[in-house]
Amino acid sequence: MPLALIISSHVAASHVGGSAQASALSTFKIDAMVVPTVLFGRHPGWGPPGGAKVEPEVIEGMLAGIEANRLFGQTDLVLTGYFAFPEQVAAAAKAIDAVRGAKRKGYAGAAARQPVVIVDPTLGDAGKGLYVPAEVAEAVVELLVPRADILAPNLWELAHLTGEDVRNVEEALIAARRLGKPALVSSVPRGKEIGVIYAAEGEAWMAAHPRQPSAPKGTGDLLSALFGAALLDGLTSSYALGRAVGGVAETVAAAHAAGAAELPILAMAQRLKAPSPSVRLERLT
Repeated sequence: MPLALIISSHVAASHVGGSAQASALSTFKIDAMVVPTVLFGRHPGWGPPGGAKVEPEVIEGMLAGIEANRLFGQTDLVLTGYFAFPEQVAAAAKAIDAVRGAKRKGYAGAAARQPVVIVDPTLGDAGKGLYVPAEVAEAVVELLVPRADILAPNLWELAHLTGEDVRNVEEALIAARRLGKPALVSSVPRGKEIGVIYAAEGEAWMAAHPRQPSAPKGTGDLLSALFGAALLDGLTSSYALGRAVGGVAETVAAAHAAGAAELPILAMAQRLKAPSPSVRLERLT
C-alpha cells in the first residue's frame, strides 16, 4: 500500500501541481496526502488565478496532523513543487527530515522500504525567468536541494541552480553532474526532439520524443510523479525514465488530439503505465 506525501500547489481548474500528481499516482494505486501551498482556481498562466496562498502555519498544522497519525513512517515517496513563502519551504524541509527519521517496518519479512524524496525546484522557466519571490528561491536552494534524493529541474532551473549556460544535451549533462546527486532534467532540446535527461553517478540516459508545437501546463509535475511511481514499482532508472517520459508524451499528444487546454491525466491512465513507442531511449554515459 504505497503512500506519497505531496507538498505543492492545488489548482482547481488546471491539471498542475499537487492535485495533478495525486491523480497520476492514483493510477498506480499509490495513495497521496496533498498539503497545498496555494489554493488557486486556475493556473496563473491563464490570468488572475483566484484563491489565495496558504499561510505557513496552516501547512505546519497539516503536516503536524499527518505526523500525529504516524503516517510519516508509512510514507514511501515525497514530492515537493511550488512554494509561495520561504516559511513553507522550511516546513517542507522539516517534514522531509521527519519522514526519514520516522520508525518504519517491513512486511512479510521484507526490509522496510526507505522513502524517495523528489524535489522539483519550481523556480522559473525559459522566457519567463524567476517566477517565485527571490527569498523562496533561496530557501529552496538552501533547504530542499540538499535534502533531495533526486532533483527534477527544467533546463532553465538547472542553469539557475548551477550558474552554468545550459542550452543543449552536452551542457545539460555537465551541469547535472555538478549538482552532486541524481537529476531528472526536463525540456532538453535535441534537434527536432525534446526530452528528459536522467544523470546519476555512473550512468546517464536521455528519453526523447518529437516536439509538439506546445504543451499544457503541468508536464514537469506529471513527470516527477510518474518517475516516482516507477521507482516504487521497482524499475531501474532507465526503465523508469522511459516509462515516465512516455506517459508525459502520450498525455501531451492526447491533449493536442482532443484540443484540450489541460493534461487529460485520468483519461490516459492506461497509457501512463506503458512506455510510448514514440519515445527514444538513449544511453549518454
